[in-house]
Amino acid sequence: MTSKFKRLLGVTTAAMLGVSALVAQADAATLRMAWSQDATGLDPHKQVAFSSLRLLELIYEPLVRLDADLKIVPGIAQSWEFSADGKELTFKLDPKAKFQNGEAVTSADVKASFERILDEKTGAANRANYLSVEGIETPDAGTVVFKLSQPDAPILTAMTDTNSSIVPASEIAAGTIGTKAVGSGPFKLERWDPNSKEVLVANKDWAGGATGVDGIEISVLPDETAILAAMRTGQVDFALLNDPLIATLVPNEAKLQLNRAPVLAYHVLQLNPAHKPMNELAVRQAISCAVDRQAVLDTASLGEGKVTGPLTMPFFASDPDSLFCYKRDVEKAKKLMADAGFADGFTATVIAATGEPPTAAAEAQVLQAQLAEIGVKLDIKMMELNVYVDTWLKGDFDMAVALNGGRPDPYTMYNRYWTKNGNLQQVSNFADDKLDALLQQGRAETDPEKRKIIFADFEKQIAEKSPWVWLYTSYGYTAQQKNVQGFVPMPTGSLYSLGKVTLQQ
Repeated sequence: MTSKFKRLLGVTTAAMLGVSALVAQADAATLRMAWSQDATGLDPHKQVAFSSLRLLELIYEPLVRLDADLKIVPGIAQSWEFSADGKELTFKLDPKAKFQNGEAVTSADVKASFERILDEKTGAANRANYLSVEGIETPDAGTVVFKLSQPDAPILTAMTDTNSSIVPASEIAAGTIGTKAVGSGPFKLERWDPNSKEVLVANKDWAGGATGVDGIEISVLPDETAILAAMRTGQVDFALLNDPLIATLVPNEAKLQLNRAPVLAYHVLQLNPAHKPMNELAVRQAISCAVDRQAVLDTASLGEGKVTGPLTMPFFASDPDSLFCYKRDVEKAKKLMADAGFADGFTATVIAATGEPPTAAAEAQVLQAQLAEIGVKLDIKMMELNVYVDTWLKGDFDMAVALNGGRPDPYTMYNRYWTKNGNLQQVSNFADDKLDALLQQGRAETDPEKRKIIFADFEKQIAEKSPWVWLYTSYGYTAQQKNVQGFVPMPTGSLYSLGKVTLQQ
């Protein structure tokens, strides 16, 4: 056994005491769960951290959802239909849908939710996906009609996001969104002690039917070795794991089961073209050419994943080797640096979050060593997640190591960064006419094969322009006791199927 793995297996007495203090003694109908990163807020329209979305998706619901095969299935809406010209999208709501305050979910709530998302003052993460919406009509309490300025093929996919959840119009009017959580999902938030614990109880009025457990008690244990130790001793039933170093130990435990599924999320080195010298194309390309993506993957994630281009969804993804400088070429990188006037290199700061992902520090260190070969001296600045998210949203960095969420459609995945009206333009700081035009073409085109050609061109163009350096995709990991039944891993990393999980005696 290597010293690294001995270190990972060795849990200190203090960590074990922390487990005992945080993991509640719950009855058999309560799922005892643990994760290492807590939510950073409760507003489903504004949160971007994975840890927040994993909590909020258990409380709130969107109009439609994705299943494990990335097919669109009902959420609050029972059915939907586009008009013949593609400019109207009509939803019929589930008449059984209720919010956790007892109010029925109506078309007025849907309209109010999307008007809030579209209001620039909200700062909604998903706003850019809905700029084709010209109006929202509510002919009756159970019908919503979205009037669109143009055919918008990916808008339905966008509506599957937790960031597009339906919230009560009454809570919007009261200004309480984000201060408390009132959704229509499988669980109600009974208690939240930030960075310590969440207590969820079953929503007896959930239109999805009875939940498999009476509630979920989630303990926040920043040390994933402590999570694994708690699972070994039976104190935790189910855990979300982010660190492949820990996840790969689970199969060694006879009483535990590891769920391991490829995900659409991608690890990336984000360059900030608003900061010199990243505004120089040759400098960005040099950085891309200097990075050995496979080495980053092998070192930071034990090779648990695969090198990726910008498009991570199977239907649209290209062979990464066909993209600009995906085979490392240090000599080409040095020439590009010299051509840009930086033969002697430069110094830049790269930010990374502690714990999300847990591989971030290792990725930053590998990139630091690789870029040093072309004279780029990286100063690594580790930040607590909430500080990192605030800094990232402001675009206040030279470079950032990030794990960004994937989507099944390229437009919904990238328009917020790479269109001129994208609501995360301040994060990418890169506007390009060609990229914008290709995204708009892909948005309007309805033929799947034609869309594939458009987005292949988009992927080739953005890899060559190198505003970011895409690294790899990895896996979503959860671990469970073998008496936990019914959990379905998702390519999106969603934990929504916990609503139907049962505990077998």
